[in-house]
Amino acid sequence: MRVLTMLLGLFVSSFAATAADMSNGADNFYKSDKVTQQKVTFKNQYQMNVTGNLFMPKGMNESAKNPAIVIGHPMGAVKEQSSNLYAQKLAEQGFVTLAIDISFWGESEGKPRNAVAPDIYAEDFSAAVDYLGTRPYIDKNRIGVLGICGSGSFVISAAKIDPRMKAIATVSMYDMGSANRHALNNSLTLAHRKQIIAEAAEQRYSEFTGGETKYTSGTPHKIDENSPPVAKEFYDFYRTPRGEFTPKGSSPALTTHPTLTSNVKFMNFYPFNDIETISPRPMLFITGDQAHSKEFSEDAYKRAGQPKELYIVPGAGHVDLYDRTDLIPFAKLTAFFKENLK
Repeated sequence: MRVLTMLLGLFVSSFAATAADMSNGADNFYKSDKVTQQKVTFKNQYQMNVTGNLFMPKGMNESAKNPAIVIGHPMGAVKEQSSNLYAQKLAEQGFVTLAIDISFWGESEGKPRNAVAPDIYAEDFSAAVDYLGTRPYIDKNRIGVLGICGSGSFVISAAKIDPRMKAIATVSMYDMGSANRHALNNSLTLAHRKQIIAEAAEQRYSEFTGGETKYTSGTPHKIDENSPPVAKEFYDFYRTPRGEFTPKGSSPALTTHPTLTSNVKFMNFYPFNDIETISPRPMLFITGDQAHSKEFSEDAYKRAGQPKELYIVPGAGHVDLYDRTDLIPFAKLTAFFKENLK
């Protein structure tokens, strides 16, 4: 009995360390009975196939011209993580929504897998507008974009040179350029940045001559009581049943991890430069008051032209706004897009 009790205790403590926190309405794999879903594929300007899930309200008048929203997933994620949830919730409100996998990730084309290519990521959003704007049931003058986490910076990059994007919203945005140049709270020194760049450059020789591909950053596969809070936050979503998803052709060991040699390309990515030129198209930046990424939304808001709004969600952290339906301000997003895509 004593041995059984000890084993049970070990099981319970192990489960407690890895069980998903499903509080506050966490519902990443939400399935709506009010919308239809269709997988679609279209080409970007580089002739790469981009794949997405197209959601439409049941009973929608396909003879009319309807508004649409393109939705991008967090960096390192795929459309099944967060963006499908947002797409369905907004489709329930009358929008046609398209949750895409950016190139090199999920079901979209691109080799090597998990490569970082911010210009191509931004192009994927414009390609999604190409696709939607040529559907007979879409009003090409009423297309908006929504980027979650890293995709927030990609939709901004795209919108600066694509005026067809009539309303731009971000949630828990990461400026992937600044995050890699400076890290959170400017905690990365120039010396450390140069060390990272040198390591990636040296690795290119290895891979050019047939060496094994190396991966970097992403979400840890194990945590303990000493793990940083941000690591624990991402782990709870990406490494537990709450949000874990492995796309076909990948493996759990590779999910969320970009290639080492390509990740340094983010250091040349400056999505907020000239963000004011998006004006007078409206921008909405949503972040949690507890989000470790709040600095990026605040920076973008400060630089953006009018009209703009910074909407802060009380009690919400960064990953909370991926899937916690009790915290995500869907009503705010609905109002924003209805007003600006009318």
